[in-house]
Amino acid sequence: MRAMILGAGRGERMRPLTDTRPKPLLDVGGKPLIVWQIERLVAAGFDDLVINVSHLSADIEAVLGDGARYGATIRYSREFFPLEVAGGIATALPLLGEGVVPIVSADIHTAYDYVRLHARLAAMEATSEPPHLHMVMVPNPEYHAAGDFVLADGRLALSGAPRLTFGNIALYRLSLFRDLARGKRLKILPHYRDWIGRGWASGELYTGSWINVGTPADLDHLDRLLRSTVQAP
Repeated sequence: MRAMILGAGRGERMRPLTDTRPKPLLDVGGKPLIVWQIERLVAAGFDDLVINVSHLSADIEAVLGDGARYGATIRYSREFFPLEVAGGIATALPLLGEGVVPIVSADIHTAYDYVRLHARLAAMEATSEPPHLHMVMVPNPEYHAAGDFVLADGRLALSGAPRLTFGNIALYRLSLFRDLARGKRLKILPHYRDWIGRGWASGELYTGSWINVGTPADLDHLDRLLRSTVQAP
C-alpha cells in the first residue's frame, strides 16, 4: 500500500544541526528520525513510499536508497526549494497516483499503529462522498495549548471546544490536490480550514506516545527517552 512521508523541510529551528544534515536524517535513539516512520509504516503494510525531498536531498537518497533494506520501495519527489505541505503533495501526485493515501511528517516520533488507518482508508475508497480527509488529532502539547480544530462525534470543526492539535498523520483523498499548482510553494492550513468548513473532514483522537521534533531540545529529549527505553531491563 502507498504512503507519503513529508521530508523536504529546511528545519530552520534545528539550525545549526540542519546546516550540514537534513532534518529527517538527524539521529535519535540510534537511527535517523525518518527511519522510525518508515519502519512503522512498513510494519503496517504501507511499503510503497513516496518521500518529498529538497534541502540536502542527495544525502537523504544516499542513506535511504530504494528502501529495500527496510522492506519498502521508496521513490522521491524532488523539490528545487521546499514547497510547503500542499505544494509538496500536489507536486508528488504523478508518483502518488489516485485514491486515498496516508501522508505523515518525517519529523514526528509516535507509537501510533498505522494499521488503525486500514479500515478508514478502505471506507473512504469505497465511496466518492465525504469525508475526503481523515486527521489524527492529539492532546495539545504545551507549546500549542490553543490547539488546531475541534473533534466531535468523529467530525472536525473550526469552532467550539475543546480544541485538539493535528498530529501530522492523515488520510487524504488525492483529488483534493488535483487542481493545485505543481512546483509552487503552497501552505496547507488554508485548505484544511476550507475542507473542514465544508464538512469534508473526519478525525480520531490518539492519546499515546507522540512527539513533534521541532528544536534541538526536542531532539535531545526524544533521544534520551528512546535510549533509556532500549536500555531498561
